[in-house]
Parts: sequence; C-alpha cells; structure tokens
Amino acid sequence: MKKTNIKEKIIEYAKSIVVAFVIYLVISTTIIKATQIYSGSMEDTLLIGDFLFINKFIYGIKIPYTDIRLPALKDPKSGDIIVFKYPIDESISYVKRCIAVAGQTVEIRSKVVYVDGKPFPNPKGVKFTSSVFPSGYVEPDIFPTGNGNRDNYGPIKVPEGYIFMMGDNRDNSYDSRYWGWLPMKNIVGKPIITYWSWSKDVPLWDFFYKIRTIRWKRIGHIPK
Repeated sequence: MKKTNIKEKIIEYAKSIVVAFVIYLVISTTIIKATQIYSGSMEDTLLIGDFLFINKFIYGIKIPYTDIRLPALKDPKSGDIIVFKYPIDESISYVKRCIAVAGQTVEIRSKVVYVDGKPFPNPKGVKFTSSVFPSGYVEPDIFPTGNGNRDNYGPIKVPEGYIFMMGDNRDNSYDSRYWGWLPMKNIVGKPIITYWSWSKDVPLWDFFYKIRTIRWKRIGHIPK
C-alpha cells in the first residue's frame, strides 16, 4: 500500500512539473519573456545588470519556428524602447530605442537627432561622453558607406518594413548608424518593467558581497 501511495505521489508530482513547464513555455514564447542587460549602450535608461520582463504580445506574437506573426496591438513608433534580434547574428538580443519608422527621415547634426526635420526629444536617460566628430569626417564603418559619422549623419529615409534604432548612450552604442535598418520581423517585444538589478562586476560566487550591490530603487522601474 505504501509503495502504491509513493508511486501515485511521484506521478502527481511529475504531472504538475509537466503542466508547469508547458505553461512556462506558452507564456515565454507568446506573452512575457525575461531578459538581461549586458551592455552599456542604453545607459542611463537601462543599466548593465538590469533584469527585465518583455511584453512580446504588443507588437504581434511570432509563431515559434515560423516567420508568421499574429496581429499587433500597436506598431512600433518613434521613441519606443524595443528588444530585437540583432540582424547580423539573430542568436543575439539587443535593446535600443526606435528613432524612426518606415517613411521617416533621420538626420544627425552635431549630436542632435532630427526626424523629418524636427528635433527628436532626448529621453531623460540619454547621455553623451565625448566631443563631436566634425561633419567632414567619415567613419569607415558607418551605414551606408560614406554617410558621415555618428554625430553628423544622413539625412537618410527609412524604407518600408524597417525601423531605425539607436542607443541612449549615444557615443557608445553600436546601432543602426553602423549595422543598418532593423527588419520588423526581428522585433521581439517591449520592456515593461525591471524586476531585478545588481552589479555585473561582482561574481555570483561572492554572494554576500553580490547582494550588497542590489539596486533596490531600480526594482519596479518602468523603462521610458
């Protein structure tokens, strides 16, 4: 009798684990996904060591293992922070800010971004860390070739099916100024909240020091 009860309990636990795993897969592939910030390209809006929940539903859920995307609740717009698959290596996820969408024209003059001829309002977290590259200087890696430099760029019109992305850490961001347009199909979702944040510089094995680096004020932060 005891063996039968133990066997039944094991089966029940196994079923619970399977159900929980299936629910997790459904949620993580369709509605909400967790991600972590590994680079400083979005400082000071997002910091290295921030852990975020992403709304995958808002821009249309992509059916796994296909290029089919369900209808979106809204289209990306200028100013949105977006998580996406890096076009050159789609195994890598990037987080940047949408500067312009299809049909809009981007230009940068002495670090000031213009969209359709109007200044793009800098979000609170935007920062600059170095002097202005002169307008006559052409960076070798700029997109497209010969289109100026990070601080004096364009004008350039965004084609259909694409958007133009930049990091808030404007002088230290590898973005559309260098690798080009972001295809709409590469969009993963929109960050909705920071659920955890601590320093990446401290290894996890040094746990007691690690917990001292928790950024309590950032927990619950809504990226804007």
